[in-house]
Amino acid sequence: MSGINKVILVGHLGKDPEVRHLDGGVTVASFPLATSETYNKDGKRVEQTEWHNIVLWRGLAEVASKYLQKGKLVYIEGKLRTRSFEDKEKVKKYVTEIVAENFTMLGRKSDFEQSPTATIHQAPAERKIEDEFTIGPSDENGDLPF
Repeated sequence: MSGINKVILVGHLGKDPEVRHLDGGVTVASFPLATSETYNKDGKRVEQTEWHNIVLWRGLAEVASKYLQKGKLVYIEGKLRTRSFEDKEKVKKYVTEIVAENFTMLGRKSDFEQSPTATIHQAPAERKIEDEFTIGPSDENGDLPF
C-alpha cells in the first residue's frame, strides 16, 4: 500500500507571492503562510502561530501572483515536500515546503474585487466567511474561469 501525503491549511499570507520564471518558461511562486491556534494556559488565552512555506507551480503560480497578496486569507491543499541545497559556504541545508495543488481565496467580496468569478457562499464555521473564491478547474476541460 502506498502512503498519503496531504496537507490542508487555512491561514493568512505573510507577504505578497514572490514569482520567478525558470528556464523553459516555468513559473513558480512562493510565500509564507501563517496559521494560528489558541488555547488556555493557566486561565490565560494563548495564541500560537506557525509559519509554512508555500510553493505553487505553473498556472497556479500565475493565478496566485495575480490575486493573492499579503494579509489575505486562503485555503490551501497540497503535499509536504522536503528538499536540500548547499548554501554559499557549501553547507547542506534542508527546507520543508507545502507544494500547493489548489487554493481557495477566503474573505469578503471587496477583498477580491478584481476577481470576475466571485461566488457568495456561507460557510458553517466559527468565523463567518462571507464570500468564497475558488481557483481551480472550472469545468471538465480543466479551463480556468478567466
